[in-house]
Amino acid sequence: MQNNTSKMVALLGKIRKQMNGAVLDTFRYYGAKYGMNYGVAIHSLRDMAREVGTDEELSQFLLCQQVRELQIIALWIADSRAVTTESLDGWRSKIINSEIAEQAAQALFSRIDVIDALLDSWCNADNELLAYAALLAASRNDRASIEAVSRAVQNTVTRFADNHLAAQGISRLLGAKIAQNRAMVVEVISALPANKTAESVREEIAWQLEC
Repeated sequence: MQNNTSKMVALLGKIRKQMNGAVLDTFRYYGAKYGMNYGVAIHSLRDMAREVGTDEELSQFLLCQQVRELQIIALWIADSRAVTTESLDGWRSKIINSEIAEQAAQALFSRIDVIDALLDSWCNADNELLAYAALLAASRNDRASIEAVSRAVQNTVTRFADNHLAAQGISRLLGAKIAQNRAMVVEVISALPANKTAESVREEIAWQLEC
């Protein structure tokens, strides 16, 4: 039976075969840079993760590596059942840039049961990447309650008064909830304070409400 190190070596072999230097020059993200980045496309990394399957132990091992591709694969093979209210603090240090925030939201946090706790905790933190990840996750997670969504939006727009990522995350969340609860979205928008983040959200959601 392979141990985590041998599994990682096997994944690195596949990753190196798909290394794309041209793609490296197009990367744009906010936050810390990776220690190593091979420029492999996300869909290829998802295919690799699918071959591995759910493996929480390997996931945690790969997350500790300073390699973009391994960290992203780790998010796709993580077990959503292992994410609890108590474990959320341990995830904070893993969200190092906007790409990881986006992948964590889609691959893992969109499936967790404790999405309300994630929203309450991370949208109250003084870290735009955590708020961004939580908002994106809630946009895909049907377990997010109306109350938690409303609190998260208000907390984020207040803490980050002029922030592109905050505006983008809020817009994605509210846009996704229009079909489910249009009245809630209208109420949340009307209660937003007067700042640049709120203004960006209003402009983005206004046309969606008209559709």
